[in-house]
Amino acid sequence: MTIREIDKEYVANTYARFPLCLVRGKGSLVYDEDGKEYIDLGTGIAVNTFGYSDDEWVSAVTEQLGAIQHTSNLYYSKPCAMLAKTLCERTGMSKVFFSNSGAEANECAIKVARKYGENTKGAEYTTIITLKDSFHGRTITTLAATGQDVFHKDFLPLTDGFVYAKANDIEDVKRLAAENKCCAVMFEVVQGEGGVLPLSAEFLKGLSELARKQNLLLIADEVQCGNGRSGELYAYMNFDITPDIVSTAKGLAGGLPLGATLLGDKVKDVLGAGMHGSTFGGNPICSAAALNVLSRIDDKLLSEVRAKSKYIFDQLSGSKGVISVSGLGLMIGVETERPAAEVIAECQDRGVLVIKAKQKVRLLPALNIEQEQLEKAIKIIKEACAG
Repeated sequence: MTIREIDKEYVANTYARFPLCLVRGKGSLVYDEDGKEYIDLGTGIAVNTFGYSDDEWVSAVTEQLGAIQHTSNLYYSKPCAMLAKTLCERTGMSKVFFSNSGAEANECAIKVARKYGENTKGAEYTTIITLKDSFHGRTITTLAATGQDVFHKDFLPLTDGFVYAKANDIEDVKRLAAENKCCAVMFEVVQGEGGVLPLSAEFLKGLSELARKQNLLLIADEVQCGNGRSGELYAYMNFDITPDIVSTAKGLAGGLPLGATLLGDKVKDVLGAGMHGSTFGGNPICSAAALNVLSRIDDKLLSEVRAKSKYIFDQLSGSKGVISVSGLGLMIGVETERPAAEVIAECQDRGVLVIKAKQKVRLLPALNIEQEQLEKAIKIIKEACAG
């Protein structure tokens, strides 16, 4: 049996996979089982921050692997503690809870918000406002937080306590805040799975002001748009707002599973011993990987991310077959005249890997992709869009 046949026989049928088996990679280049080379602009859906088999990252992971691979959270761990310290120093947040994924990071954020609402406003203040076209995870509760019916229909009943406002419509948020007993507002600065839709600066400012006036927590879901992808360490830093809770994962550990929920001063002590936990949260190897990633997301790299973003926008905006280009930093959605699936298939045939977001072609290249590789890939994408 081939790998594809084994996968089809034994792996749950939850993924519509491309007909590719990837076996090795280096930087932004990856190779299939036949040895064909691809420029990868998907990075495992914004996970491989510095591409494949990055030397510094591999060294950091390997060194920790040779020391201790896991210790339960009944004991202290240097990589875990140092990662929490680094995240707090880089963001101004106060404490961190570690988990394994973005969905778990958001679950923690939701638990903290509800407990804060109970503590400060009353037991009935549990409702969280999220946005239409948002995506916050695939657990029953984070599906409920997700503002897209398509993700709800197969798994009803979902967790109660979420209402959905129109993105970039502050009056709709205010209406829901007045009609419900709310504890928080949760948002993605760029709605990735919703179609790579950025929130406006005006709307984000309005959310921040409303949260302050009504004692609502501001929760920034930075699972996909965080960790340097936006051109700042976290996407909210592009705007003059300060969340109370930040959730992140994906690119944080550069290819290993790690989620983090950053807690601001207002909520840093909401969780006490025994109130939450994660067996693998803060795993030493994943934490060592994340420390390496964060140490390299500096001003120079972020400047390069912004420059590469401008290059992509300039090249694709107004190009033949391109209707619109949206996003922020190296999180970009391309609305095409041709069906996105056709563009993606042609790009794949020609050695460029891109993915979808709704009906758009989505680009999520490694933050350090070589300019020559980026230019070659964008040229192929333009030609595929033009038909």
